[in-house]
Amino acid sequence: MTTEALAPHPPLRCWVLPGVYRPQFDTRLLTRALHREGVTAGTDVLDLGTGSGMLAVEAARLGGRVTAVDISRRALAAAWWNARQNGQTLRLRRGDLMTAVPGRRFDLVVSNPPYVPAPGEHPPRGAARAWDAGADGRLLIDRICDHAPALLRPSGRLLMVHSHLCGVEATLARLTAAGLRAQVVERAQLPYGPVLRSRAEWLRERGLADEDLTEELVVIRGERV
Repeated sequence: MTTEALAPHPPLRCWVLPGVYRPQFDTRLLTRALHREGVTAGTDVLDLGTGSGMLAVEAARLGGRVTAVDISRRALAAAWWNARQNGQTLRLRRGDLMTAVPGRRFDLVVSNPPYVPAPGEHPPRGAARAWDAGADGRLLIDRICDHAPALLRPSGRLLMVHSHLCGVEATLARLTAAGLRAQVVERAQLPYGPVLRSRAEWLRERGLADEDLTEELVVIRGERV
């Protein structure tokens, strides 16, 4: 699978193991926001929940010193190989979000966390760990919001993508409460994918699904002040 990169760079090559999240529209939306952050050779970047590593590879291609974190060994293997085949270097760390980089601070933190609301009380397993995020979709989003200030240097920035289904205003409010200046910097409307379509009735019962089965994806930017 190939993920488009913005000109003038050629497209990145991407290899994904079974069970690892494949780059999709949310990856491209977050990449677009990443390109506006002025990443240079002096920028320390953290990619939380790197998945295939393609966002981390793009940040490295822009010149950043990139640390990529994931709890999945398969994801880290894919990220290592994708960095190598695209001529980039990543620092790879296995762990549960920020616990993998204790005491470290970064200029830019990017994240495409699991954000799909899911029925049931049990933590997601297998491939579903890449998208299922509890009944409200905020299983990891809230943790990222709460810990972002400790990960960021002064004037450091957070970029995070998620669906409107898990609450855009809730994320803005949580980041503001944590001490960040937060705003939406990207929006895009798109039809439900296979996972959301399979849960359409459950989402309707919760008052989350509209009639045309579309979702809005947003990229939220938080800046430490």
